[in-house]
Amino acid sequence: MLPRWPRGPLPCLQHRGQELKQQVDSLLSESRLKGALEASKKRDIYQRCIQLKQAINENKNTLQKLKKADEPTPVGNYHQKKEEEHSLLDKLTHQLQELAMSISRENITEIGELTEREEDDDSAEGDEEEDDDDEEESKESGGEEEETQEEEKQGNESHLQATSKEYTAVGNFTAQQAGDLTFKKGEILLIIEKKPDGWWIAKNAKGNKGLVPKTYLEPYHKEDGQESSEEGSEENVDVGDETAEELEVKQRTGSHWSAVRKALSEINTVDVLTTMGAIPTGFRPSTLFQLLEEGNQFRASYFLQPELAPSQLAFRDLMWDAKTGTIRSRPSHVSLILTLWSCKMIPLPELSIQVLSRHVRLCLFDGNKVLSNIHTVRATWQPKKPRTWTFSPQVTGILPCLLDGDCFLRSNSLSPDLGILFELGISYIRNSTGERGELSCGWVFLKLFDASGIPIPAKTYELFLNGGTPYEKGVEVDRSVSRRAHGSVFHQMMMMRRQPQLLVKLRSLNRRSRNILSLLPEILIGSMCCIHLLIFYRQILGDVLLKGRMSMQSADFISNPVLATFPKLLEQPDVMDALRSSWAEKESTLKRSEKRDGEFLKAVFLLVYHDCVVPLLHSTFLPPFRWAEEETEAARWKVIADFLKQNQENKGALQALLSPDGVHEPFDISEQTYDFLGEIRKKAA
Repeated sequence: MLPRWPRGPLPCLQHRGQELKQQVDSLLSESRLKGALEASKKRDIYQRCIQLKQAINENKNTLQKLKKADEPTPVGNYHQKKEEEHSLLDKLTHQLQELAMSISRENITEIGELTEREEDDDSAEGDEEEDDDDEEESKESGGEEEETQEEEKQGNESHLQATSKEYTAVGNFTAQQAGDLTFKKGEILLIIEKKPDGWWIAKNAKGNKGLVPKTYLEPYHKEDGQESSEEGSEENVDVGDETAEELEVKQRTGSHWSAVRKALSEINTVDVLTTMGAIPTGFRPSTLFQLLEEGNQFRASYFLQPELAPSQLAFRDLMWDAKTGTIRSRPSHVSLILTLWSCKMIPLPELSIQVLSRHVRLCLFDGNKVLSNIHTVRATWQPKKPRTWTFSPQVTGILPCLLDGDCFLRSNSLSPDLGILFELGISYIRNSTGERGELSCGWVFLKLFDASGIPIPAKTYELFLNGGTPYEKGVEVDRSVSRRAHGSVFHQMMMMRRQPQLLVKLRSLNRRSRNILSLLPEILIGSMCCIHLLIFYRQILGDVLLKGRMSMQSADFISNPVLATFPKLLEQPDVMDALRSSWAEKESTLKRSEKRDGEFLKAVFLLVYHDCVVPLLHSTFLPPFRWAEEETEAARWKVIADFLKQNQENKGALQALLSPDGVHEPFDISEQTYDFLGEIRKKAA
């Protein structure tokens, strides 16, 4: 007689867990057999790994939602049995990850060669794409019938069949992870392989290959009327073996800007660290750091440049006020100041990970894409309270701009979903391998307008962090302190107090602050301690481009070291601090009447800039700036401090420049000239 089937939800899950354990054990035993070395057997084992991992994840989600009250009959030691079942599922997940990792490492070379052969065949016989498809299918499946042009039977094809169809990009897409392919709107892409998760392997005209989202593509209609329409064909494709680039494929979320996807079978450094228990499960590679690494389009220096009007004959965000003899102030849709107070209950990585920097990155975000530069504020912490981060610490002298928690924001975006995206991150190095990286410790989105379009009030906000990336929902930073914990009201209150959170304050603007911010570019985020230097730069920009030019149609290079080099300071905060220190020292010697004279202040600022910044930027003693490298940062600051001290003793940099001990890098005159059209072309590109 068959044993009686368990009735309660937890016993059912336990029974299902034992079945999964038997399947995993069987798969592990099968992988150790000699016959498993065959390529087809490897693909089958890898596919079963993925399927079992998904089944285990479903069991985990169901287990997490269970309550003791759901049981029809009493269950003894309910919470203990639930924890034991959770531990079993974790163990099975780790076993599958290790097996998949070992198979993928052995199979990467073979699959890569297979993909290259398919792509070579596609490019060599572009006019016979469907015949090539049939040949590939017959080689893999062993003799299926040829497809019709409508491809009615494509749902039963092998997952690795090369489709070789051309598609047109309907929007711009920027690669966010290794293996993604960047493309522009209107670009024609050759689809090499379609994946069931909505991310296809494509090749562009330059021969570069990578993953692209299918929602950004539409069939390309050639001049002779041929169409390449295969909508819905990817729905029934079976999951097969993956290439090295596809190991980091993630499933699409609800975002239109879906460059970051939820990992289904991600095998990389972060996955290894999570499996080892070195980092919490909610940690991910830093999304905003990856954007900063792509280029200058998310850096402050990019948004600092003026923008031409549609007529190309004037500047849209830089205008001259003849009455005041200065640039005209321009109000923006969003103009505010915020203060980062602290971060509490931030999980700690294990001792195998050495943390080099703790920081918060913030930007303007509408739920789909980043709308501003990405500003970084470094946090400080005390050994007695390692889970608490603070900002704007008490220091001797000026506060470094990298540690300043007071930030300004400006934006002209009219999006009703506009808000501020905060991403907490750490820079780390692995003690065992010396590998460096950036991890996100959680993120939170603060929407700036309510449902009726009214700005949110200026007050202190206690924001609970989410795990994963900004495009993942329902991911906890640390599963051990889940927000969905069950139990008594007191237990839930205690769990909420243990949640990772960020405290931030929005400050209302007075008239003086509003007038100061209106002189800045329309879109910019930065540190409040540097705002007076940014305004000096904008004023000099107005003098040179609007007031001093002989003709507005002139596009000649402008000899001005300040305009040419000041944007570099936004990427080298220690040199910016040197300029702040030198200017504060000089300003303290000025009379009250001189401080009210705007033209006199600009002239003095130019002298200070030439005495401080220009020699430092060309000094051979100053090492290149590297983020989160303590030795490099200390060496740079020592050079800067010695230079400032020498300037103070000699009342200027001339003696240091003429000294035989001073060695400076040679420079071309073009490095000291400002090409505003060149900067605008870079911005347009």
